[in-house]
Amino acid sequence: MRILGLDFGSKTVGVAVTDALGMTAQGVEIIRRPSPKKMRKTLARIQELVEQYDVEKIVIGYPVMLSGSEGERVEKTKEFAQLVQKRTGKEIVFQDERLTTVEAYEIMDEVGIRKEDRYLYVDQIAATIILEDYMHQQNKE
Repeated sequence: MRILGLDFGSKTVGVAVTDALGMTAQGVEIIRRPSPKKMRKTLARIQELVEQYDVEKIVIGYPVMLSGSEGERVEKTKEFAQLVQKRTGKEIVFQDERLTTVEAYEIMDEVGIRKEDRYLYVDQIAATIILEDYMHQQNKE
């Protein structure tokens, strides 16, 4: 069973997917849109990826604040999740994404990605981390 991981942002969605055995997560791409409200092409691309990878479940990063409280980003993420579920018909689960962007920047620093190029990768790496965190959590249960 493959799982799709999504890191939802105001103008981007980082995408990752598990291998066919559900053992590893790999970054796939970053879906970019010109403005926060332009969701049609984003949702169409997610649908294509769900079909291409035969995805059975979608994990979306849940952007709670470090304190654990929920802010405006949580509401926007919930709205996005509803749109994705309606479009794909797949089960949606949320995964706490606190500090995933920080971790993504640390990874890029370790592998030597230039600071001016990091925006090209950060959302895809964050989606991979979100998906890996979800997989590790499931293995513990």
